[in-house]
Amino acid sequence: MQDDRQDPDHRGRRTAWLATLPAVAEDIADRWSLVVGPPFQPGGQTAWVGAVRDSSGDEHVLKLAWRHPESAHEADGLRTWDGDGAVQLHASLDLADTTALLIERCVPGTALCRRPQPEQDTIVAGLLRRLWRSPPPDDPFRPLQQMCDDWAEESERKRRSGPPGGLDPGLARAGIALFRSLPATADRAVLLCTDLHAGNVLAAEREPWLVIDPKPYVGDPTYDALQHMLNCDQRLHADPRGLARRMAELLDLDPERLLLWLFARCVQEAPDWPELADIARRIAPA
Repeated sequence: MQDDRQDPDHRGRRTAWLATLPAVAEDIADRWSLVVGPPFQPGGQTAWVGAVRDSSGDEHVLKLAWRHPESAHEADGLRTWDGDGAVQLHASLDLADTTALLIERCVPGTALCRRPQPEQDTIVAGLLRRLWRSPPPDDPFRPLQQMCDDWAEESERKRRSGPPGGLDPGLARAGIALFRSLPATADRAVLLCTDLHAGNVLAAEREPWLVIDPKPYVGDPTYDALQHMLNCDQRLHADPRGLARRMAELLDLDPERLLLWLFARCVQEAPDWPELADIARRIAPA
């Protein structure tokens, strides 16, 4: 969600963190007795991820992630799922600005996004059904409401200070109001991944497909279908209602509620992703 082009402070803090990575990697390797290989390519913007070997010669993945709000509780989510549909967590450690995760290595590690999109739909839906569960007692996870409120505020700020994102002001207000109100009207709350799309699903040996890089929150399961849909760019633009119906059927969700979520999310993203403004106009509630 963060856009470095419009948030120089965010960019500056991340740049400062990057300068500390070599020393952090050396420290973690020493603590966990790891031999560290080169990072996977292409790399991410807020994490260093590479293959490692432990003292027994077993292969794992080391992830050194910049600690910022969107990265919180990844380790807690992986620990809760305990390998059921997601990669297993072997160890974690929070440092000043870095969260270190030692996780299962997926072999061959091919991303699901290389498979045809209708197949992606089925696999993503099957994984989401497995991840959705009641959060454990005294869980540390934040409510989906908090994320939606934060993102709505950021979207409004960007709309005030920059291009309007191609939306009529009234429609934009309606979409953001819906984005804020939908979490409170859900009939159940489950542990969510919130960022599950085909690029975050890898082929593995223990199971055919495993989820990586979750961003756990607790709330409405209908929300969790959105990121996959947004990543199906051509199908979303060709037939957003049809895509919503398909995912709702695969996930046993209310298709009208999923369409409302899709409208609200498209409005929220429009300042940074102007193409979604057209989708929002086409599926706006009557």
